[in-house]
Amino acid sequence: STQIERIGRRLHNLSQQVVTTREPGGTGIGDVLRALLLDPMHTNLSVETEVLMYAASRAQLLREVIRPALADGKLVLCDRYVDASLAYQGAGLQVGVDRVAAVNSFATGNLQPDLTFLFDLPVEVGLGRVQSGRIETAMDRIERRGEAYFNRVRSEFLHIANMHPERVVVIDATRSPDDMEQEIWAHIEKHL
Repeated sequence: STQIERIGRRLHNLSQQVVTTREPGGTGIGDVLRALLLDPMHTNLSVETEVLMYAASRAQLLREVIRPALADGKLVLCDRYVDASLAYQGAGLQVGVDRVAAVNSFATGNLQPDLTFLFDLPVEVGLGRVQSGRIETAMDRIERRGEAYFNRVRSEFLHIANMHPERVVVIDATRSPDDMEQEIWAHIEKHL
């Protein structure tokens, strides 16, 4: 989220038309689904339902925000997309990456980003950041999953990056936000 805001400002300063959004959410329907997906009270949400809810939020975001923006020649910066479902639900929940990919193929019409940034850090560091950042608020339903879950998620994200080096750039997220921004910007400049 921090990097999307920073990069969005930089692009705007270059007079680029930019739309920033996030998943799940980004639309009225998507925000309702997001609240349901992240609410820790929903402990009985089935993995199949979770996969379909993320895909539904994504389909609505594409219809309402992403496709219209692209049609108008705008750049779209999206915090998470299909790769997140492949990692979190496909690998993390062990639903199967192929099954999740099939659902998302339908939801997105196979629209792929030109460039994806994977912010990588060791699982224990990530969990520590989440816990230290949640002093005032409770962890959400996803953040409560254990270390084994997040190890599967990270492994799948790195596998995706290895399989798609033409579009996925791995960023060392243990570095400072300023250092990460500079690296991200260097890659974006090549695509402008």
